Parts: sequence; C-alpha cells; structure tokens
Amino acid sequence: MQIQAWQKLFFSFNLLAYFYTMNKEIRAIISSLENILNGHPWYGRAVYEILEEIDTDKQFIRPNGNHSLLDLLYHMVTWAEFTQKRIEKEPITDMEAFNALDWRSIDPDQHDWQSGFIALKKAHDTIIELLHVKDDAFLDEKVDYRNYNFRFLLNGLIQHNIYHLGQVAYLGKLI
Repeated sequence: MQIQAWQKLFFSFNLLAYFYTMNKEIRAIISSLENILNGHPWYGRAVYEILEEIDTDKQFIRPNGNHSLLDLLYHMVTWAEFTQKRIEKEPITDMEAFNALDWRSIDPDQHDWQSGFIALKKAHDTIIELLHVKDDAFLDEKVDYRNYNFRFLLNGLIQHNIYHLGQVAYLGKLI
C-alpha cells in the first residue's frame, strides 16, 4: 500500500499541530525571555539595551561598600548559567564552589564588563535554544539540587533579570 502525498502532508501537519499545543507554555516563556532581553518589555527598556550603555569606567565602583555594576552583572550570569546547566542536566560536582559564584569575588584581571555581558548573552541564547525542543511537561520536572520545578526556575530567571536590571540601571545613573 502506497501512502499518498496528501496523507504524508496530513500526518506531518497533525504532528506539528500536536507538538505546537504541547509546548504552549514553553513558547510563552521563550517569548518572555526574548522580550525582556532584547525586545520591548512593558516595564521599559530591554536588558541588553541597558547593559550595552553602561559606562565601563564605572564597573568596579562600590558605592558605600555595596555591590558594583560588575558584581550585579556576574550575579546575573551565575543564575543564567545555573539555569542553563540545570536544563542540560549537567551535574554539579562541588555545590560549595557553585554557591561561592553567586556573589563571586571580582578580580579585575579576570572579570570585565564585556566578558560578563558576552557570558550572559551566551547563557540565555543556550537556554532559549534548549527550550525550543522541550514540551510543557518539562516544566513540571524537578530541578536538580533544588526543591522546585523548571516552571518556577524559568519564571524566576525572568524576574531575577528584571530585578537586577533595575539595580544596574539605577546604579549606573547614581555613580
């Protein structure tokens, strides 16, 4: 029995439609991430737009001994990379070392604004790429090393980026 071209097309369309409905929430998360990173978010300017405008001469300044612009950027990098590695199911062999990266010590010989910005973009690009092949059931999976699921982690990453972007924008104007 030979399958007709219209039958192949019908099967392909149904398969595509099935997958399309199976990742509706994932697509919404991807859209939100892309919008806050490089789009036109409701709250104002996008993450990358604001980070690109930071005066790098100010990146190490710590007003009143608090976090510098570079501290905030690398903190955002840490959580983007954590999210990426959790999606990839990459094991953490030294949780204490990972936790130390959360608010890492910034070494001017190793850390700079451009490198941090590139790392942040790379992690988010990879997250979005990985999510494109996931279905919504993935969001209910428990995140390794945490007591929550991927829905909570991914929505938290979006909120985290917005929160710290506000700090970066304010600090960038303050100093």
